[in-house]
Amino acid sequence: MPPERRENLRAARAAVLHNLTDTVFDVLVIGGGITGAGTARDAAMRGLSVALVEKEDFASGTSSRSSRLIHGGVRYLEHGQVHMVRESSRERAVLLEIAPHLVQRLRFTWPVYRGARVPRWKLALALTVYDRLAGYSKLWHHDRLDTREVLENEPALNPKDLTGGASYFDACTDDSRLTLANILSAREYGAEAANYVRAVKINPGKPNGVRVRDELTSIEFEIRARVVVDATGPWASETLTQKSRGTHIALDRKLVNNQEALTVLSPVDSRVMFILPSGNFTIIGTTDSWTSESPDDVHATAAEVEYLLRSARAYFPEHYLSRDHVTSAWAGLRPLVASGTRVSPSAISREHRITRDRSGLISVSGGKMTTYRSMAAEICDEVQRALRSGKSPSTTAAEMLAGSGRAGDLKDLARENPRLAEPLVADHPATHGEVRYAVSSELAMTIGDVLIRRTRVAFETADHGRQAAAVVAEDMAWMFGWSEKEKSDQLRRFETEVNRIFVIRPSAA
Repeated sequence: MPPERRENLRAARAAVLHNLTDTVFDVLVIGGGITGAGTARDAAMRGLSVALVEKEDFASGTSSRSSRLIHGGVRYLEHGQVHMVRESSRERAVLLEIAPHLVQRLRFTWPVYRGARVPRWKLALALTVYDRLAGYSKLWHHDRLDTREVLENEPALNPKDLTGGASYFDACTDDSRLTLANILSAREYGAEAANYVRAVKINPGKPNGVRVRDELTSIEFEIRARVVVDATGPWASETLTQKSRGTHIALDRKLVNNQEALTVLSPVDSRVMFILPSGNFTIIGTTDSWTSESPDDVHATAAEVEYLLRSARAYFPEHYLSRDHVTSAWAGLRPLVASGTRVSPSAISREHRITRDRSGLISVSGGKMTTYRSMAAEICDEVQRALRSGKSPSTTAAEMLAGSGRAGDLKDLARENPRLAEPLVADHPATHGEVRYAVSSELAMTIGDVLIRRTRVAFETADHGRQAAAVVAEDMAWMFGWSEKEKSDQLRRFETEVNRIFVIRPSAA
């Protein structure tokens, strides 16, 4: 690659870091998950000067380890969380409008078996309320199903004691890419956003603002901002949040043999869980248990994996699903609003709380991916109150999110250079062009950024992308001008990250 291209890539990040030190921002957002990314976009679209820093990659925490659903939350009705369902249903409709390249409708079948905790009549009542909260739109109308109709939807389902069920619609997304789209949209409106920049010391309201460290060079510097927002989710203060762990597993879809998405009750403990299509894979999740572990070191456990497998086996008995069939397992932490109680985390509201302490630091706790945009709007309202600048309306529901041209851009790259259409590894669709695009247009800085979050290679290969990593390292070394030592360091960094995310612990933390 021409040397000037390599210099441009390095110079682009250097320019962002320089701007972070050379400007007094209206607001600095700490945390590059979905909440922080949405807040940066909303604030920038209101005309505020915005900076965002994230200590790792964008969406590297909970926002890349979700169920990948944008849903109204029918299960929340059981706990009387009607407001949450109404807000989620509204936001689901908004995201389908502003991000059709990332959010798609998904049909669910909910089978009901004899003796189930939620019988057919109760399910029908809940889905009728669900329809009403969504405005009785034809897009979301549910259908009651008899036994034959359920099996027509899902022929591989266990027919024993099946009494019928229902079908309804929600939506699915790519959680990492939804987060990235908000980051890129914020940048289009002038926000400065940098991954791998860690907040070391926060002094909100002070002239020196926040001290940060560039994790790629270990250089420390100050960012000055009139208002600081803590959007670090489960990394936030324990006084603001409680943490529950949610674990998912991915298996070859041919083994499970589900046709579409299912909502089921686990035969182990009658919890609501999902069996979800994801390309050639099926995702099964999720668990929900209190934990005190660090979000930097959260893993799926062997017991949780077996719980999910046992639950799935009851519904899809054709193949005996075992640990050997699990392609990947991962866990994320939910930042729930601290309630002072230790009831089941499934019963705790997924609503959010925004606070401003005496120093002026604005913090957000709770919430969920589906409602990130409305959360961000409320956070930005609080930012404007703190700035005493007058409130301007949020306009994020009226403009498309970035990224709709990605598929076309990748085709253009492949036409210019046919090698870029070649796959990174056999039996996975990710290409060399996606590496090029991730680095040049999507702020990817490491091998993990590419294989874990810009593509799903690490989630969808048995070696979690280790074979692909060597290929990606060559491509990125060419683009960044890495030395052999830098390339080796990057490969070691990727191995560490894979172990941190995908290793299954033998017992609960």
